Amino acid sequence: MVKEQIILGIDPGTTIMGYGLLKVTDNSAELLAMGVLDLKKYSNHYLKLQRIFARTLSLIDEFHPDCMAIEAPFFGKNVQSMLKLGRAQGVAMSAALYRDIPITEYAPLKIKMAITGSGNSSKEQVSDMLRRILKIPKENMLPQLDASDGLAAAYCHFLQAGRPVSGKEYSGWKDFIAKNETKVKPNKKTKLNL
Repeated sequence: MVKEQIILGIDPGTTIMGYGLLKVTDNSAELLAMGVLDLKKYSNHYLKLQRIFARTLSLIDEFHPDCMAIEAPFFGKNVQSMLKLGRAQGVAMSAALYRDIPITEYAPLKIKMAITGSGNSSKEQVSDMLRRILKIPKENMLPQLDASDGLAAAYCHFLQAGRPVSGKEYSGWKDFIAKNETKVKPNKKTKLNL
């Protein structure tokens, strides 16, 4: 019996969000789609978050992925940038959770290691390796490396199939809250409808 699975990979961002979709059949992966959501034209941060949610939801509704792999925010020196990136990631995750799509987070280092064998690889090296592995013609590669970063998250997840996953996984809102219980403490005024 042939087992098929579709993996949505997301590289969250508040300027550009990259995404890639893989169709997995048995032990073989092929590119379904990849692209970017360009958010540069929006100055309102909340509008950007709304666009991220809407685009992620539209990808889910169009391709019906079985799971989402998302790049986890890395710790940087600029707290404001990290906060915005975390919000972008959270909004994309919310869209998946809204459609009951399981999510796995991967650190950027883990994704690079999975694709190239080196955590110090450049975005260009990751993109070129994915192009070769998935046999994508050069002319089909997008100039925005955020697209190949989203695809890299999906391919990293594909490579983890059947192996213990060291990232965080959530199968729905209840699972998210249970695994983040110490972070999500409703007060008397908060009502959680689960």
